[in-house]
Amino acid sequence: MTLNDTPRDIPIVRTIAELRQIVADWRREGLKIGFVPTMGALHQGHLSLVQTAAKHADKVVVSIFVNPTQFAPHEDFDAYPRTEASDAKALTGTPASLIYAPKPREMYADNHSTQITVEGISEGLCATTRPHFFGGVALVVAKLLLQCLPDVAVFGEKDYQQLLVIKRMVRDLNIPVDILSGPTQRDADGLATSSRNAYLTSDERKVAPLLHATLQDTAARLRAGEPVEGVLVSAIQKLKDAGFDPVDYLELRSAEDLTRLHSFQAPARLLVAARLGKTRLIDNIEV
Repeated sequence: MTLNDTPRDIPIVRTIAELRQIVADWRREGLKIGFVPTMGALHQGHLSLVQTAAKHADKVVVSIFVNPTQFAPHEDFDAYPRTEASDAKALTGTPASLIYAPKPREMYADNHSTQITVEGISEGLCATTRPHFFGGVALVVAKLLLQCLPDVAVFGEKDYQQLLVIKRMVRDLNIPVDILSGPTQRDADGLATSSRNAYLTSDERKVAPLLHATLQDTAARLRAGEPVEGVLVSAIQKLKDAGFDPVDYLELRSAEDLTRLHSFQAPARLLVAARLGKTRLIDNIEV
């Protein structure tokens, strides 16, 4: 499937019943279904995932739902941008076929009590400072996949730990969907695209690309054979000196299961999370 030449309005459904009926109709036509779950505030990264899904499916559903279960009480759930109208407009030039934008009551009953825990791979890294996060992500993604029942679903590599958590959950629960990944999209200066970049002040936005530059420099030093611990310590200090405070982590992990690596061995991934002003930024690169 290719990018549509003519923008068109994309239907929006808000209930599970409507979503399932449309998907069932597509399946009767023998069509393959792709799915891209989002929390809205769409940017080029999201749109690239829609393009990836369209390469593997005949119809692509994009969900827009700000998921409350992945936010702690002190986090930015209420402030998180909700821009459905502009999101729908952004999708008109993509191969998206349907927008699924349920209300919270449709997703979670008042007395909902089920939780999903993906042990091991969801521990450490982002879970250290956000211990609630991956349980909320696993729960909402499982619900969305079961509501849509797509053939393929696409997630971005920028949220690398999240990607592996979802892959493990889908495998362990035998959910019949292929999980695909899309590469991180970046601005010209290297900053990974993110809805939260809008929180950065103009001065912070000038500093933010150092996060990716530091990962690149760190990867080069590791490939050159420098000791892992020393390289990581100096990289963290470089970020602190630039104004990132705190640096939650900058670690070298196995790309397959996020096991901590004390010496460089491929396939590996460098992952970082740090706060710049009020904004928490994450990034990762393959080493």
